[in-house]
Amino acid sequence: AELMFIGEGPGRDEDLQGRPFVGAAGQLLTKMINAMQFEREDVYIANVVKCRPPNNRNPEDPEAQACLPYLRRQIELIKPKVLVLLGAVPLLHLLGKKGITRLHGEWSEYMGIKTLPTFHPAYLLRDPSKKRETWEDMKIVRDYLNGLK
Repeated sequence: AELMFIGEGPGRDEDLQGRPFVGAAGQLLTKMINAMQFEREDVYIANVVKCRPPNNRNPEDPEAQACLPYLRRQIELIKPKVLVLLGAVPLLHLLGKKGITRLHGEWSEYMGIKTLPTFHPAYLLRDPSKKRETWEDMKIVRDYLNGLK
């Protein structure tokens, strides 16, 4: 997959089905992927942590650190051209940065791969006013990938 999305961890629906982003946030992510002219089957979706934290809280640092080698291996095997970090958790644990509101839409690099943070779909469900900014971020990724073809 040329494009890989990385979220924070599985929620209740994801835990029940054993697949990432299958609940309401996943439905919104699928719409975003389609709007970028991709199909969900064309991209790879992963999470920082592989198990649902208690009470669906953000993963704590030891939990994330325990799962990062697995995520790094996923990235090595998939070899995406772009990573999209969905929210503050992957921004913190992959890039070591805080401030998704300030840093969304700005290119970085992780493991030599172009990386762009944006808002998590679950956050967009809580604050739809951020959808326009997120779409602008997705267009940056889409246009970059189209320029490589």
